[in-house]
Amino acid sequence: MSIGVLALVAALPIAVALVLMVGLRWPATKAMPLAWLVCVLGGLTAWNLPVSYLAALSLQGVVTAVGILIIVFGAIIILYTLKYSGGMETIQYGMQNVSADRRVQAIIIGYMFAAFIEGAAGFGTPAALAAPLLLSLGFPPLAAAVICLVFNSFPVSFGAVGTPIILGLKFLNPLVTEAVNTVPGVNFATMGEFNAVIGHWVTLLHLPMIFILPVFMLGFITRFFGPKRSWADGFKAWKFCIFAAVAFAVPYLGFAWLVGPEFPSLIGGLVGLGIIVAGAKKGFCVPKETWDFGPMEKWDADWTGEIKGSTSCEFKCHMSQFKAWLPYMLIGLILVLTRIPELGLKGWLASQKILFADIMGFTGVSASIDYLYLPGTIPFMLVALLTILIHGMPGEAAKKAWVESFAKMKNPTIALFFAVALVSIFRGSGVADAALNPGGYPSMPLAMAQAVAGFAGNAWPMFASYVGGLGAFITGSNTVSDLLFAEFQWGVAAQLDLPRQIIVAAQVAGGAMGNMICIHNIVAVCAVVGLSGMEGPILRRTVWPFLLYGIVVGIVASLMSFVFLPHLY
Repeated sequence: MSIGVLALVAALPIAVALVLMVGLRWPATKAMPLAWLVCVLGGLTAWNLPVSYLAALSLQGVVTAVGILIIVFGAIIILYTLKYSGGMETIQYGMQNVSADRRVQAIIIGYMFAAFIEGAAGFGTPAALAAPLLLSLGFPPLAAAVICLVFNSFPVSFGAVGTPIILGLKFLNPLVTEAVNTVPGVNFATMGEFNAVIGHWVTLLHLPMIFILPVFMLGFITRFFGPKRSWADGFKAWKFCIFAAVAFAVPYLGFAWLVGPEFPSLIGGLVGLGIIVAGAKKGFCVPKETWDFGPMEKWDADWTGEIKGSTSCEFKCHMSQFKAWLPYMLIGLILVLTRIPELGLKGWLASQKILFADIMGFTGVSASIDYLYLPGTIPFMLVALLTILIHGMPGEAAKKAWVESFAKMKNPTIALFFAVALVSIFRGSGVADAALNPGGYPSMPLAMAQAVAGFAGNAWPMFASYVGGLGAFITGSNTVSDLLFAEFQWGVAAQLDLPRQIIVAAQVAGGAMGNMICIHNIVAVCAVVGLSGMEGPILRRTVWPFLLYGIVVGIVASLMSFVFLPHLY
């Protein structure tokens, strides 16, 4: 069977999900089971995969989904614990004292605070934490979700202390070693040095959007959620956007080029957050006129869900700002302490896991639940328990927080079980076993990517990032997207005589921008802001900044490949 036909079959589950969720506005709880079924049928008819093997891959996906759901639950329990302790209202009170302008709040929390959390934890954690905070400040749930999904892009390449590069590119190790031994003049000698080089180029690919994206998104939000439906209302805050971008970009670039891929987003977010909060308090670059979403009774019906935005403009201070923010401070501190290998905690926590090896007897079809290393348990659930003591919560209030959090898990559980099972089939379809894959076909994602590459030719630098984005859309992870497609990107670059480093860097950048549209993140954010069933409307809004991001990255990658850096290996 030709690659073109295989690619069409592989694309069908994605097309089904898109049509049902975006076109027909089906919730993910209904769309993803059907998309999974289409994927199973494709595996049976085109790849000739055994039914038992497809069942094993689906079970592997379910186990993986449990880990994601633990993170979602952890984010929800933090939100509800702070809600019933009075901490959230205290944070609202303090944030309004920084600035009552929703545009400024969106940059501080959605852009900068989320970048710090991404640098420490990754894997969709920032949107799941930042969106409820915006919601509590009075943002429409739909706007809060869109803001946090879109801004969870440029920090992602260096998320979870560099995981998308350090772990995501591990399958390139033999290719890098071969290049070092056979090609004179390559500017890397080891895999570690290659990762550092990729980190350098990734920052440059992201750099224009670090400045463009906040301005675009504020205009986007005021256009679709503002009382006047005007792009200009958002663009009026351009000075504060540039101020924030500089505050983030300087440490981001500095750590990427001078230290390595582990800390650019973490340090950029942390340093930038302190700078822009201090600047906002002093009115530096803040628009003279305060902007808001308008009265809640005039909001469109689809802006809100189970959890309403705050209707109060007068918040009470139930405790000190330090005590109210202490849970978030503890989350950031614990994430850092548990993600730096040299401190020793990372290795021990990561070793504590429930392992499901060779599911249904199929070698390599394995999954595990890292029950202590997942941020849903440490720090989220741990900090939620500590908050009961820190904030002096009555037992009844604490019980109510946990009961409501469990109740919110039904819809994301259904959606994620089928979505991740689909991903598992995608990844496992290219198994190198003649008994399981008699045609010796590449995996479904690789079949799609090869077909696209055949059409693109030497224009590949314009499109390479979209393959990374496709991988993130399918798998829900920049890291997994890189694991899936890094070797393919290297191969395309070799065939077309393009700089390998630039094309691989475009893959990494594309996997980051794909976080805007990936089903995992959208389902998770919908769960924590009470919008389960609204995944389609959110995807319809985030796809536009995704396309813009890919165009900008493609232009930069093309210039680097053909104009500025054609001499690179």
